[in-house]
Amino acid sequence: MIKSITPKTILQSILIIILSIWIIMPLPAIATVTQIEEAPGQMVYQSRQKFQDLTGNYWSAIAFKRTTPENITTISLRIIAFPDIANLDHNQPLTLTTSLGKTLKAENITNNISQKTPPANVSEYNLKPILPQLRAEIPLQLTISTTNGDTINLSIPPAVIREWQSL
Repeated sequence: MIKSITPKTILQSILIIILSIWIIMPLPAIATVTQIEEAPGQMVYQSRQKFQDLTGNYWSAIAFKRTTPENITTISLRIIAFPDIANLDHNQPLTLTTSLGKTLKAENITNNISQKTPPANVSEYNLKPILPQLRAEIPLQLTISTTNGDTINLSIPPAVIREWQSL
């Protein structure tokens, strides 16, 4: 027995196709950029992300742009290890390596950001000269130096790079 094609079966087929495509295709990343007024005329825009290293430890990365009333703009990346995971070397730059092999270095500015000694599990880097050199469609690996000579690698997907550049 052959069934006839009705508008109802056509609609059901279309819905099945749409749902299949929706399930298979990844959803676009939702931007998590926040805006804070720190002081009159001083704005901070932040992008907060969480990454996992190869050993399963989680790291926070906060990219932020600060604009002062004098129109001075800084763009920084703060990397935070959960306590007791690693002591970060505040004298070493952050190495950024694209999946195409291009390597860039971001200056470590941790010792410039606070009048007191920064925690050992936090480092901050100057991203301002680096961001224009990144291509958002190319994945990136961050290499972070620790005080015991080890390095930590974090994979950064293109959507996060785009978000950082949108600051």
